Amino acid sequence: MTGSPPLSTTQRRLVWGVRILLALAFAAAGVAKLTGAPQMIQVFEAVGFGQWFRYVTGVVELLGAALLLVPATGFYGGLLLSATMVGGVATHLFLIGGNPVPALVLALLSAFVAWRLRPSRTSFSSEAQQRRIRDSM
Repeated sequence: MTGSPPLSTTQRRLVWGVRILLALAFAAAGVAKLTGAPQMIQVFEAVGFGQWFRYVTGVVELLGAALLLVPATGFYGGLLLSATMVGGVATHLFLIGGNPVPALVLALLSAFVAWRLRPSRTSFSSEAQQRRIRDSM
C-alpha cells in the first residue's frame, strides 16, 4: 500500500464536502454535550460513566471537527472521530439501546475521510531513510 492516490478535482470537492458536513455535525454535538443539553445529560446518565465522560466526549468531538477543517490534519480528525463513533455504536448496542445507525453513518463517513486523506507510505519511508542516514553519521 502506498497511500491514497492523488485526488481529482471532483474527488477533492467530495471529500471537502464530507469534511465540512462532519465538522458541522460533530461541532453541534460537542457544543450540546459541553453546554449540558438535557438530552445529552440523560444519555450520559444512562451510559453510567458519569457526567465527566460527557465533557470528555464533547471536547473530543470539537477537536475532531477542528482537525477535519485544517488541510494538514484532516486525516487525524477523521481517524479520531471514527474511533469515537465506533465507541458510540458500541454504547448503543451494549449499554443504552436505541438506534446505532446515526453513529454508524458518522463512523463510516469519518473513516472514509481518514482513508482518502491517509499519508502516503513513501513519506514515512523517506523520513525513516533520513533518520537512518543521520544515525549512521
